[in-house]
Amino acid sequence: MADTLYDLLTDSASVSLKRPADATSLEYLRTLASKPLSSLATSEPQALSQTSHSLLLSLQALSKKSHKPIIDSATHHATLRTSLPALAASANDLRNAIPKLDDSVVKFSTTYNKSADNDVLARRKQAMLLSRNVERLVDVLELPTYLTSAITSQPPNYASALDLNGHIRRLHSLYPTSPLVSSISASADEAMRLMASNLLQSLKSPSLKLAASLRTISFLRRLLPDLVSSPLPSSQSSERVLGGLFLVSRLATLTTQLEALAPLRDLADQERARQKTIGANNTWSGGQQTERYLKRYVEIFREQSFAIVSMFRSIFPSADGAANGEKGDGLEPLPSALSTFPLYLVDILMETLRTYLPTVKDQASRDSLLTQVLYCASSLGRLGGDFGLFLAGLDVGQDGEEEWVEVVKRHRLLAGRLESIVGEKEKHHVKA
Repeated sequence: MADTLYDLLTDSASVSLKRPADATSLEYLRTLASKPLSSLATSEPQALSQTSHSLLLSLQALSKKSHKPIIDSATHHATLRTSLPALAASANDLRNAIPKLDDSVVKFSTTYNKSADNDVLARRKQAMLLSRNVERLVDVLELPTYLTSAITSQPPNYASALDLNGHIRRLHSLYPTSPLVSSISASADEAMRLMASNLLQSLKSPSLKLAASLRTISFLRRLLPDLVSSPLPSSQSSERVLGGLFLVSRLATLTTQLEALAPLRDLADQERARQKTIGANNTWSGGQQTERYLKRYVEIFREQSFAIVSMFRSIFPSADGAANGEKGDGLEPLPSALSTFPLYLVDILMETLRTYLPTVKDQASRDSLLTQVLYCASSLGRLGGDFGLFLAGLDVGQDGEEEWVEVVKRHRLLAGRLESIVGEKEKHHVKA
């Protein structure tokens, strides 16, 4: 019935109002059909008016409360006409770009695979490795600086320098192909050569003591294997090398001190020249400057020669017995470095005495000089280098033999008295 009523109402309405029936309209028509006819003229218009007014109030409240979202919604709804085609175009572009992206991902994963050989990846790995070990690399790079500082500091710390050099040697043996370690090792070699030069220079010190010489030689013992290009055949060979270095250094010191007497030597040469000018037939009473020169010369020679030989024997106690255990060519044992050194010193002294002693004609002065030389010979004699017999060949003038005999007698008498005094003191010390 509601459908029939709806059709009648739509047929009588204009064409613009015709539309398909909806559920709400049909429900309302069913309600009207169930009511009496009189209510359509009395109560129904009033109910419709109240319902319309209530809906208007609700719409007004809704508009007041939610007008902004409604306006925004309307605005967004208006933009859908342009946004949806743009979205469709973007989706189409994305669909077309996906195969290219997939190809690029496959290419990247193939190129930078960990199992593949790639220069860029290798450089990146190396950079990361350097970044993780930068502190260790800085410590390794500072080793030559620490080594040089230990050598050049005042006082020098040679023990720490040798320890640092040993650490650098171990690094070089562990990483022989590393350019960095090779560069550090080369810098360490230069520092070790500087240290060896400083040690040799310290051996030439005029005031060198036994304790300082022992320390210096011990440092050179540790340093020597790093300085030679090929290893020495035995420890005795290294001791022989060190002994030679010690003797050469001390000989240079002795030569320097003797050369410092050049002003006195020049005066002595002038006296020699005047003596030759006067001639042998005239009386010569000079020689005072020559006496001064020889006394100072013999004094320095006695002190330094005794110190050299005694320190050598203290530093190298096995040098005398080394020849018994090692042979150089299978025929004869190699001699010690000290075996011929005292003879060389004696030759230097004898040459000076032969040159300048004839200029001294005063008997008391000559006796004093010869006694001083005899004391020097006795001093070296306690170390096995007595050269008293060589003095017999000196030219001391026409009456030189008798004068020489008297000097030797007095010297032996004084030496005997000194030995007896020393022996008595030792006996008293033993009894006490």
